[in-house]
Amino acid sequence: MARRFSPFLRIILLALVAVVAASSPWWLPALGSALQENDGPAKADIGVVLGGDYWGERIEKAAELIRAGYIPRALISGPTGFYGMHECDLAIPFIVRQGYPAADFIPFPHDAHSTIDEARVVLSEMRRRNIHTLLLITSNYHSHRAARTFRYVGRSMGYLPAMRVVAAPDEVFRPGDWWKTREGRKVVALEWSKTLAFDVGM
Repeated sequence: MARRFSPFLRIILLALVAVVAASSPWWLPALGSALQENDGPAKADIGVVLGGDYWGERIEKAAELIRAGYIPRALISGPTGFYGMHECDLAIPFIVRQGYPAADFIPFPHDAHSTIDEARVVLSEMRRRNIHTLLLITSNYHSHRAARTFRYVGRSMGYLPAMRVVAAPDEVFRPGDWWKTREGRKVVALEWSKTLAFDVGM
């Protein structure tokens, strides 16, 4: 025979559901905002555009920073897996078609497929180039985890240049109403799962 909840327990559960629903205007935006870190731009030796951008907002942000005089050039991280090409080999022609000079962007092809592996190869390249200050440019929803990952990897390598995070807007993620679209919900669910996996060392 199936066990039934007591009337008192049902009332408690309904009350909890009501509290969660009533407080959603606070905790839903908070879930989105917690994914972000944005120091804003400042003068630096170089910009680093992380891979994983399908819309071009990251490299567009780098182009704006170069044009504004914050950085002389930007290294464009380029993982494989984009129709047999490296992402940087697609991103740079994209931004050149918008009128920016190709010489402003440094292609950096590699085979890393996670943020932690990308941090290792990028920071190794920064050390080789004797970089002291950099702007880390990535999507807003990815910015906090990327910053934490680069700091963690930099400490383990014994090399971490002075770094500021510059968050680029994303096509589908807006922290104030991400839950209103299917793509926004997918972005937040995936990014939080990766954040928790990082926290437990997976």
